[in-house]
Amino acid sequence: MVKKNKDQNKAQGEFLFSKRNYMIMILGVAVILVGFMLMMGGGSDDPNVFNEEIYNFRRIRLAPTIVLIGLAIEIYAIMASPNKNKK
Repeated sequence: MVKKNKDQNKAQGEFLFSKRNYMIMILGVAVILVGFMLMMGGGSDDPNVFNEEIYNFRRIRLAPTIVLIGLAIEIYAIMASPNKNKK
């Protein structure tokens, strides 16, 4: 009974992930944001005029690839062992 209370108190003071995991997560979010920023623009001011700029390489290929890389970084950050750097 006493051991159970000690384990509960110990678990309340610890984070689920380590600092390394959180830093990798922040990096992944930054990469995703860069990908979405690369997708911006390309619209037309006049709705009667079609702008071909919306179909360029940056918006169709590069930006979605960067977003997917950011999501892969997030998955790695979640799956990485949080106890790797603890002493």
